[in-house]
Amino acid sequence: MTPSTMSLSRRRRMLVLCPYPMGVAAGQRLKYEQYLEDWRAMGFDIDVSSFMNAAMWKIVHKRGHYLAKCIGVLKGHFRRLLDLTRIWRYDVVYVFMWVTPFGTSLFERLTRLLARRLIFDVEDNVLIANNLPSAENPNAIVAFLKGPHKARYLIANADQVITASPFFNETCLEMNQRRRSAYVPPSVDTDRFVPTIGKQDVDVPTIGWTGTFSSKIYLDLLSDMFRKLAQRTPYKLKVIGNFDYELDGVDLEVVQWSKEREAEDLQSLDIGVYPLPFDDWVMGKAGLKAIQYMAIGLPTVATDVGTSSLVITQGVDGLLVKTEDEWIEALEGLLRDPALRRRLGTAAREAIVAKYSTRAVAARYRQVLTDVISEGV
Repeated sequence: MTPSTMSLSRRRRMLVLCPYPMGVAAGQRLKYEQYLEDWRAMGFDIDVSSFMNAAMWKIVHKRGHYLAKCIGVLKGHFRRLLDLTRIWRYDVVYVFMWVTPFGTSLFERLTRLLARRLIFDVEDNVLIANNLPSAENPNAIVAFLKGPHKARYLIANADQVITASPFFNETCLEMNQRRRSAYVPPSVDTDRFVPTIGKQDVDVPTIGWTGTFSSKIYLDLLSDMFRKLAQRTPYKLKVIGNFDYELDGVDLEVVQWSKEREAEDLQSLDIGVYPLPFDDWVMGKAGLKAIQYMAIGLPTVATDVGTSSLVITQGVDGLLVKTEDEWIEALEGLLRDPALRRRLGTAAREAIVAKYSTRAVAARYRQVLTDVISEGV
């Protein structure tokens, strides 16, 4: 990323309050975390305080470990109590998702009271409770992380809201008392997420999906379709995540996600899939998976809902579908036609570099920060 062309008249201090440790959660890694050095170049001295420590992160998506989780939650609240004692020292407090995960909005209200300026960065449509069925939630912590009451207060009272979806941004503009909300999409480092040079056409292409336990339910939407597709044409399905997965009747490979191998694992795919349900929760989704696939130069098939049609131009740099028959037709066509895969993949890469690379998105964040500081809101 090139250094910032916007700079502050003097150095300012920023405190980032976030749920997860640095570098592990996609919602943080592929949003604001990529720009901390750029913000420092603008003139910010930045401290980051995550609610969860590394030990808590390792178990939070696993069943059981109740004692360790309780200890992790207590430690997180203790960190937030310490944060409250120092908020007054900072020019800007940047909150991602929530200040604490449980209970009332007390910690959010205290943060708002003590912060000179408060920016609230929100992912997904958090005003709608998490719609995963209980069987898909590994524990009560995950089920409650995105409770709407805390987000509702922060959206209304922040000096600036940042959203990842233009649809949800309209809602936040109406709710925010200052009518200040900006749509800033997630982005990828297109110098790291690059197509494989000299990749050869293969006899059995690989369809891939990447995600976490909490989004596994969306992959399950395609289970029957994958089985039917396997009866029509050969392919391999590669699932990159933090959970085990089985799918009878399909040539399946499951890879445990790692930050170090993230780009390399995506480069091993030939086609990316981004399935979503048709519900209000999805209207807050940012299209992150599609952006990652396309940055690698993969032809991507996505459910035609929410931001998918903003990221993908139908038939130009990807394919948008709604029904199971359309999924099968789109994927079978790509599996049988290497030239089509190359054409859509090349156009996809160009589109992401132009609109969703860190270079393209950096200016949006800079403008938000500059406005918050200069207008003295």
